[in-house]
Amino acid sequence: MAIPPEVLYKDIPELFEIDLGEALTARTEALSTFRELGPPDLCHVVKSTGRTGQRDLGSYHYVSGVDASSSASLAAYINSLTYAIEENSAWFSSTAKWKVRNGCYCCFNAFSRVDMRVDVKIPGGVNAYVIGLRGERHEATPEIWQETYVSALLRAILYSDDPTYTLEAYRKLDPITNAEGELRFLQAAEALFSKGWQVGSDPEIQVATVVSNHLTAGIMKYFGDSGRFQQAANMFEKIMVHEPEVSSLLARSYIGMNEEVKAVQIIANAMKETPQSYTLLHAQCDFLRTKGKYEWAVKLARQAVNCAPSEFVTWEKLTDLYIDLGQYDSALLTLNSCPMFTFNGRDAHRTLPVAKIHLPFTRAIGEILPERTKTEDDEADPALQRLPAPGLRGTWARAYSLLTRLVAQIGWDELLKTRSSVFVMEEEYRMQKAQGDIKQVGGNGQAASGSRGVIHEDGTVVQDDKASTRGIIAPPSPEPNEVPTIKISSDSVDLRGADPKGKARAKVEDEDAEEGDIVATPSHLRNGVSALVEKPVQAAGEDKQDSSDITAVAQAEPFSFSNKRLCERWLDNLFMVLYEDLRVWTIFRAEVAHFKTQHVAYRKTGMEWEILGDLGVRLHHKEEAKEAYQRCLDGTRYSVKPWARLMEMYAEEGDITRAIRVQYQTVYNINEYTDFLAPR
Repeated sequence: MAIPPEVLYKDIPELFEIDLGEALTARTEALSTFRELGPPDLCHVVKSTGRTGQRDLGSYHYVSGVDASSSASLAAYINSLTYAIEENSAWFSSTAKWKVRNGCYCCFNAFSRVDMRVDVKIPGGVNAYVIGLRGERHEATPEIWQETYVSALLRAILYSDDPTYTLEAYRKLDPITNAEGELRFLQAAEALFSKGWQVGSDPEIQVATVVSNHLTAGIMKYFGDSGRFQQAANMFEKIMVHEPEVSSLLARSYIGMNEEVKAVQIIANAMKETPQSYTLLHAQCDFLRTKGKYEWAVKLARQAVNCAPSEFVTWEKLTDLYIDLGQYDSALLTLNSCPMFTFNGRDAHRTLPVAKIHLPFTRAIGEILPERTKTEDDEADPALQRLPAPGLRGTWARAYSLLTRLVAQIGWDELLKTRSSVFVMEEEYRMQKAQGDIKQVGGNGQAASGSRGVIHEDGTVVQDDKASTRGIIAPPSPEPNEVPTIKISSDSVDLRGADPKGKARAKVEDEDAEEGDIVATPSHLRNGVSALVEKPVQAAGEDKQDSSDITAVAQAEPFSFSNKRLCERWLDNLFMVLYEDLRVWTIFRAEVAHFKTQHVAYRKTGMEWEILGDLGVRLHHKEEAKEAYQRCLDGTRYSVKPWARLMEMYAEEGDITRAIRVQYQTVYNINEYTDFLAPR
């Protein structure tokens, strides 16, 4: 279907429907699938010439930041679209003029799980109503409007700079433009604070609470990242009277305001009322870490684990502190005990086939930007594109960051030694099981008497009975059938996250003949890489052995695993993912050194430099990552990430001059229809 140019918006992106109204129908059908905050707002309009026989055209775009406090504000946004259509340059032309005849604005209410809709007829009236999860209509109430207003603001703040959330024709506006808007946001958030758990929480939080949810995250992000904690602290002081656990948020606000004494007093008083609050304990941990009191912080982190053993963040905090103290074996044991959750991504609309995609650019800056077309600079080696680590999300990504911090501090070889000292490795498990089978056949299946020490998750060793030994000797439980596969090889990588029980399995294939897949690396470099990065052996966890294994170890000395634990399969997978990252990084650095000695220019495409920069950031090689991002900017590739990453790095280093220069990325944001990017 041909779309005439005179029907298009001048500076607003839009998607044209094949069948009129299909975007609204698809949104209604998908309402029951929205889990938390919901997707961005949908603005659907119908354009017409008013002539008989002329077909009306339906178009829509996604938007966030529009004031959703009343039907009048949403109707005003639709009315503003009537002035955004391209004007016909020829005043004497007989071509019919296209106008917006009616529109529908859809805004999801994350508190009541309904969709607020406003129908506007031009000319005509405004009709506001509520669509339930089953498509039924309800009347809009003031309470529903207040919830819708806060939901829209939270989406605008939390979705604004999420790199994993991308949509075509997504327009981002500034949701709060003045001090009055901030005050109104705080008043609405205070009124709905007790309902904040209903909107869900970050994927690392298993159970949303009155303190850990998207509402508190949005408040702390908006006011905290901009360094204006006073407004948030004033609101938390009012709420603390009814919710003592909010003291953790109030204390963090005061610490951000450099009023540490008052923050400590607040925490001390709150602990008397809610001593089992892990958020309060974590606030103390973070404060003590800034003062270098890691031993005290570890004690509080252990207490937080006891208060909330089913939460990932408590185990994560304890692992982080063990790394600070240099207790790497305890850190690995604690990381192994982390509960892993299924990752639920941001809510999004179902992608529909469209008749036309209109993505205009701002003419004032369009000339200085590179063409947004795929070139050779957008291509990359398949082995770089298939790295599994960028596909990790939620608790998996957080656990992997802890593992990379470990390897950055002690090195790969030492990490493997620590791993084998605290976990039962597969070969050891086979030998132990073979010994148990032989003793059982010989009638001597009982274990030797005597108490043995057992290592617990917090790294302490206590005397216990032989339950742990019997648990290791017993056959392991079978893997669940719904476990997906993570393939780490040069042929294919399939990383989809986690199954409902929070497990994942890595299938590692032989890569000895594929060390040079990244680039054409000389053979002596490949051999050096193989020697530097040893491929990790698999930890015990699966009952795989044959009769030859039992025969081979029949006469071997018996092993004792009372002081070792079985490695979780997901952690074993992350070691394989880390090996892939280290293997690629080592080849890359070896190549750079080789080309420098040969005085030959080392060339990569812009996409490859960007991937290598991300890899350097993951492995905590910031200087090399910065160099890769700078090399990426030498090309003509259209990408925002290098600018954003460099600005963060320069800001962390205190190089304000360079950070301001790198704000050239703002030009990209304008061209991406973004007028707002938190933090501000």
